[in-house]
Amino acid sequence: MQKNQRVNETHRSLSVTLLSIALGGASIGIARLLLMAIDFFTNLFYFQRFSLEDASPAQNQMGMTAIFVPVFGGLVVGLLARFGSSAIRGHGIPEAMENILLKESKIPGRVTWLKPLSAALSIGSGGPFGAEGPIIATGGALGSFVGQIIHLNSLERKIILAAGAASGMTAIFGTPFAALLLAIELLLFEFSARTFIPVALAVGVSSLIRNTFFSSTPFIAIQPLQYPTLQGLGLFLAFGVIFGLLSILVTKAVYWIEDQFEHLPVHWMYWPAIGGFAVGLIGFACPASLGVGYSNITQTLTANLTMRAALLLVVFKFVSWAIALGSGTSGGTLAPILTVGSGLGFIFAMATSKLFPHLQIDVPMCALVGMVSLFAGCSRATLASVVFALEATHQQACLVPALITCGIAHLISMNYMTNSIMTEKIVRRGTHVPHSYFPESLAE
Repeated sequence: MQKNQRVNETHRSLSVTLLSIALGGASIGIARLLLMAIDFFTNLFYFQRFSLEDASPAQNQMGMTAIFVPVFGGLVVGLLARFGSSAIRGHGIPEAMENILLKESKIPGRVTWLKPLSAALSIGSGGPFGAEGPIIATGGALGSFVGQIIHLNSLERKIILAAGAASGMTAIFGTPFAALLLAIELLLFEFSARTFIPVALAVGVSSLIRNTFFSSTPFIAIQPLQYPTLQGLGLFLAFGVIFGLLSILVTKAVYWIEDQFEHLPVHWMYWPAIGGFAVGLIGFACPASLGVGYSNITQTLTANLTMRAALLLVVFKFVSWAIALGSGTSGGTLAPILTVGSGLGFIFAMATSKLFPHLQIDVPMCALVGMVSLFAGCSRATLASVVFALEATHQQACLVPALITCGIAHLISMNYMTNSIMTEKIVRRGTHVPHSYFPESLAE
């Protein structure tokens, strides 16, 4: 009897692993389709042409008319959420966590196409989001949907949901190990071979296909960084403290804005359009705040902008993103946080280098550790943040500084803020979110 049970468990484990690998391959196609859809809507809304060419809303020549483009996009997203599925609202990861914790990893099948469509409309109409959040949510929804079709149990559905989500992140950034760690820290809620090995194989396949057929270059191409010296240790310790405090400010500001939308005397279906008007106004004042804006990250990490430009980018991008996210539209958190964090790191490094020129501060290094430290403090996915810095740039010199700053930022965030930007929303709904992992023998 026990032998038959072990054989059955082995068979199911292999089936889940094969499904996870298949999702890893499918995630590349899903990511490409999402990016193509974003380019399509960007070209349509801002340049009035049917094209799949790479386009940035920051380059539009529409004048003040461009203010109303995000309003239209927000209105369509609101309609999709009201009459399609309200699960498409938000940035995806909290919703995936909630489905794992409360709904046995069951996500409605229609979310697999409504989420990328709504995200493409939101970002294509100028929404200040990146594509990684929606593709993580879409990959997770696809994994959950497949698991429901073939009648997997809740644990098995959780594994392939995480595999789909991590593979989606890998497809966008080319950071398989960071994606695996993000899945462990935010989705799996456990660390065991039965859960992380299928996810590891999925992201490995996704990365291999991406490198073979699309691009093997680092997501952020920068000049070689200087290895830090003992003299710079104090600077990175200070950076950890600063970005830990900033992560608290960012998280509380986002949810404060969301609370203000809750008091509006109109149905939530219209909130994305109202948020879109703010996005349009800010985008008119600072076009760089519109859309995905991955190029903004590259500019800060290569120190290819002025202090004034960096300050304007940080302020306008943050305000625009916080309002848009608080309105309940469809979009992610990762790219905006990385943009704001890299910009702040650049600003602090430039200011410090002027005050203390003898320290010989490496500005791109500071921009990079600022970028991942803010995300570590906000999300508390510290290991994923550290490894992301390494994989996204292929710069080994950043590993120790990122480890120091991310660790301190996480520590400060954890001690002065109960929930992270990923868990605050679902905790408010009464969901208990585990903050640590433990062996199964100790589970209650």
